[in-house]
Amino acid sequence: MSKTLYGNTSGLKPSQIKRLERLYRRRVSPSQIISHELSKELAALSHELNRQLGILINRRGEIEFVIVGEHGRIVIPAITRYRESAGRLRGLRLIHTHLSHEGLDQDDLLDLAFLRLDLIGALMVKEDGFPGKIYLAHLLPAGENGRHYGYLPTVYPWELKEDFLKLISSLEDELERQRPAKEVADACDRAILISVTTRSRAEAEESLAELKELARSAGVTVLDTIIQRRHKVDPRYLMGKGKLSELIIRAMQVSANLLIFDQELTPSQMRSITEVTEMRVIDRTQLILDIFAQRAKSREGKIQVEMAQLRYLLPRLRSRDDAFSRLTGGIGGRGPGETKLEIDRRRIKDRIARLERELKNISSQRKLRRKRRQREGLPVVAIVGYTNAGKTTFLNQLTKSDLLAEDKLFATLDPASRRVRLPDGSLAIFTDTVGFIKDLPKDLERAFRATLEELYEADLLLHLVDASNPYFEEHIQAVEKILEEMNLEHLPRILVLNKIDLLDELEVEVLKRRYQAEAISALDKETFAPLLEKINFMLLPQKKNTEREIEYQFELLSN
Repeated sequence: MSKTLYGNTSGLKPSQIKRLERLYRRRVSPSQIISHELSKELAALSHELNRQLGILINRRGEIEFVIVGEHGRIVIPAITRYRESAGRLRGLRLIHTHLSHEGLDQDDLLDLAFLRLDLIGALMVKEDGFPGKIYLAHLLPAGENGRHYGYLPTVYPWELKEDFLKLISSLEDELERQRPAKEVADACDRAILISVTTRSRAEAEESLAELKELARSAGVTVLDTIIQRRHKVDPRYLMGKGKLSELIIRAMQVSANLLIFDQELTPSQMRSITEVTEMRVIDRTQLILDIFAQRAKSREGKIQVEMAQLRYLLPRLRSRDDAFSRLTGGIGGRGPGETKLEIDRRRIKDRIARLERELKNISSQRKLRRKRRQREGLPVVAIVGYTNAGKTTFLNQLTKSDLLAEDKLFATLDPASRRVRLPDGSLAIFTDTVGFIKDLPKDLERAFRATLEELYEADLLLHLVDASNPYFEEHIQAVEKILEEMNLEHLPRILVLNKIDLLDELEVEVLKRRYQAEAISALDKETFAPLLEKINFMLLPQKKNTEREIEYQFELLSN
């Protein structure tokens, strides 16, 4: 195939190929969309070959690609090396012929969005091979009234009056004017959040609101959110192509550089969306992993995070260079050894095994510490709850500690234990734990099992709930479900409604009766008294058992 042509040239005569190559050397004035002479030549060739032809023209009026298609379609070559400079558009316009129908079709508009072309045009070819009218469209900066595309008047090529450079300049000026405020534009990560779901819109909105809080916890600036409900998710792009084109246009309009999906993406979906959008793409799992990586402070926490990250990465490895691929098996086809991809996989598996051994050692040390506490006869109260329910703030107020407590999801990853004197003067160990969350990926559940081992030694669970959260009932159910999956439903527990300072007194009383719960404000220690009395009462059997055990041990020593 000629280096100046792209597409299927099989069946073409040498003279036809030469005429196509001459097209490549044609130029148009930079201010012209297309010249009359070039449109005549393009239409005549397309009619003669009975195929669609396309040309990609840069802003200097030079033809970068001549595309030879089929009767009903063309395939655009990879143009990733052509990047937008001053604006966000590609710097290329596509003019191609239509033989069987008039106007721009859906594929044309998708190409316009996916490739961020300056302009797309469909040139009609008459039965006599002369050019008909040309249909032209461009992206709209503002998406006025839900519209994403602007159309120029449909005229014959020789009637085109539009100054192309002025049109593009005004489009990019408008894009620049609509850029977000400087502090947002300067932010490292500027994201659009996307949910593609088969569930109800209400459920999708709830989950997306949580994803927004996760993004905020990770230091990401959220510019927009998009929800698409489908009967069945697209196996390649998750969302439909039309919605994906809208997403690309929206990202361009708000200067987003990151797409965060609420659903977990398969490796192939992540690659496909990344290739089409040319943006960084992550999913909910990656976002949570990033937060964990930022927040983990202890050696144990860091190990757990690294293990989860490696498990997530392992199935997503792929070879980027076919030169490393193995030869096929059999005589004469045995490979030279491991490929780079296989070496990477083996190293990751070895690293996971080493981390698991190290984590097991740490877990053994923690078991020894728990046994020492048991010998001391101190009951253990574990504080559990949905992430950002106020568990660490409560423990800080209760014990005058200064553990990190922020209004962010997963502010606490490492377990912390403090001694607390109860109303009857006895001591108990209160343990803060990592917050729970719905749909936590299995890899993360496994990685944090060691952290949650504290719960198995607890004598009492305090289930703290952010009662001011509109979705607190769903949060209660999520925590109860996880506790059941961990076989901890048998442990006695107290449901504690937190953040009552944000609710009306009457509403608090109604909620207390409905859920048979205690109510506190973690910011006000004065509200703790009834809760501590109840904790004291529920730990009495444990204390009596401990006293009997101490008496028994004393008798053994005396004898």
